Amino acid sequence: MTPIQALQKALAAEHAAVHLYGLLGAQSSKSQQPTLFHKLDETYEAHRAARDRLTVLVNAKGKDPVAAKVDYVVPGPTSTTTQIEAVARVAPRVGDEAFGGELGAVEVAAGDAV
Repeated sequence: MTPIQALQKALAAEHAAVHLYGLLGAQSSKSQQPTLFHKLDETYEAHRAARDRLTVLVNAKGKDPVAAKVDYVVPGPTSTTTQIEAVARVAPRVGDEAFGGELGAVEVAAGDAV
């Protein structure tokens, strides 16, 4: 995999994570579930920042960033607090691997090698 392909893959994962955490936040209540809402909101903002950073890196390499999909599969129902919490527990698999340590490695690899 080339560095630009790695950036694009990480960006696609971040698009998915932004979508999912946005949906989960919209399904939760800031007043009724403040702890859950705060955690979802923080995670959403972190993934948005990572997505934006990756978009800048791809653009800097003279490539068009991969676009977000129109819709993503949600890994479970989100009608109740219990369901939202269950989906949030599996949600890290959606984009955290791109946001975590791998993102830093992707940024380093993308340096001048593209």
